[in-house]
Amino acid sequence: MHLRPLAGATRPPSGRAPSGRPSSGRSGAGALDVPVRWVAVSELADPTPYLEGGELLLTTGMRMAGDLSGYVARLVARGVAGLGFGVGVSHEEVPAALIAAAEEHGLPLLEVPRETPFIAVGKAVSELLAAEQYEEITRAFDAQGRLTRAALQPEGMHAVIDRLAREVGGWAALLDESGEVRHATRGARTGAVSAELGRLRGTRHQEPSATLQPPAGFPASLALSGPGEHIVVQPVGGGVRPRGFLAVGAEGAYSPITHTVINAAGSLLTLAMEQGRSQLEAERRVHAAVLRLLLEGAKEQARVVVEPLGRRLPEEPLVVLATGPEALDVLETHAFAVLHDGTDTGEGVRRPGGSRSQARSARTRAKGQMAIALVAAGGVAGGADSGVAGGADGGVDGRAGGSAEGPGGSAGDVAVRTAERVAMEADVPVGVSLPCGDDPAALRSALGQARRALEAAEAGSGPVSAGRTGGGGGSEAGEEGRGPGRGRGRVVRFAELAGQGLLGLLDQADAQAFSAALLAPLAGYGSRAGLVESLRAYLENNGHWDAAAQRLGVHRHTLRYRMKRVAELLGRDLDDPGVRAELWFALEAARR
Repeated sequence: MHLRPLAGATRPPSGRAPSGRPSSGRSGAGALDVPVRWVAVSELADPTPYLEGGELLLTTGMRMAGDLSGYVARLVARGVAGLGFGVGVSHEEVPAALIAAAEEHGLPLLEVPRETPFIAVGKAVSELLAAEQYEEITRAFDAQGRLTRAALQPEGMHAVIDRLAREVGGWAALLDESGEVRHATRGARTGAVSAELGRLRGTRHQEPSATLQPPAGFPASLALSGPGEHIVVQPVGGGVRPRGFLAVGAEGAYSPITHTVINAAGSLLTLAMEQGRSQLEAERRVHAAVLRLLLEGAKEQARVVVEPLGRRLPEEPLVVLATGPEALDVLETHAFAVLHDGTDTGEGVRRPGGSRSQARSARTRAKGQMAIALVAAGGVAGGADSGVAGGADGGVDGRAGGSAEGPGGSAGDVAVRTAERVAMEADVPVGVSLPCGDDPAALRSALGQARRALEAAEAGSGPVSAGRTGGGGGSEAGEEGRGPGRGRGRVVRFAELAGQGLLGLLDQADAQAFSAALLAPLAGYGSRAGLVESLRAYLENNGHWDAAAQRLGVHRHTLRYRMKRVAELLGRDLDDPGVRAELWFALEAARR
């Protein structure tokens, strides 16, 4: 089969026909290299409404006569790849007017011999298109193979990014869920990508946490185009929310096969992330089991469990940290950390008159899990690299311990300072226990202390350790280990909380509810008699009538009458030390 070109082998240098009509972007020296998407046959005077562009149009010219410039111009405007004219049917040769018009507009014109059926031309083009598609698919499979081999290298995801950049002839980058670059090849325009991700997060989610995590329903992909550059961004990760983003850039537009290669790289990155996540979840389950063994007194069994993982149990004295589950990733890099549901603190055990303990335990479970860390005096991870100043030989989870005693004080003091430095790494409220041993009773008590301190930190009550808030502080522990974005959380120590007295250890809402119920008869009696103020003065002066009356500015007989009314209204004996303690507690709670 031979098709002879008659016109349009070269395009007008300016890309425009002499008539001034655009030649559909056809500029340059050659015209026969234009891609052909399909073959169409039509004898219509205007076939363009039935064409998409990119076709090789075949015709015998049954209706062609006179000036054919308009016919050719319409084909060029539609984006037709070329015109094949079959001779020997309606015309013995190609009309001269058609040749002139095709030459004028730069439309490739081919002569189709009488012995060549149009169906043969269509089949030939179809076979060539199939061969090209097969070649592209083969290239895509080869590229996927190279990406898979890259994923098996020690560099893992970074090797996939490097390989992908070579496959697309551009650059590639891997960003985390917040838009920070984890790995990028040379020339990567990650700034534009991060800015666009930030813009989308801002428009789709108004909560402050939107700066940390992309919202659910994030676009399946993004396309950014500019002069000489095309960028594609895909979320990676198997969950509802993406765990990172793959960005790829190149000068030219991507072909469908290139998109397939990019999708393959995204799948490999997702698989690598999820495999790492699965391993992490398995390790966390082991840590949770170890904590349960320690709380049950099975320390030797716990040691046997962690040693195959290359870990050692943290040595006493220990300090327990309690915080929200979102801080677990941070704690894991510095201490033995687990997710804990708060049910092993000993508070759910029924005691005589212990309904309040049960209620508190139920509230703890309703709040969900906490992140718990056991911090030893010299057993935190990372040393100088992590920014947490532990012992000189500090290792992960207490694998190596610094000196228990030293210039910093006792081992317990060192453990507290170390725990506070770990707490400074979290940007959320943290509760810190007193130093404890590793026996079950001590651990349960320390867990309860850390949880109570965490509740105070979350509620904004209780003293904050110096240098433990975003405003800084100036304490040694507050300055060391602080990095960009660290230390914005509120850190409360149980020791400081206990220093506030009994009320500092109790739930404030419960205490105020108890106070209101107990003192309600006095409040309902009216304020003219001053029963509440008189009761406070009486208790503050340890029941001494003269001193209390002098403080109130009334006669002692008046005060005696008032206390008699208080006893009658409350139905309590004010000479009973227990009653006095409850009333004093209620009065103090009412002040808060």
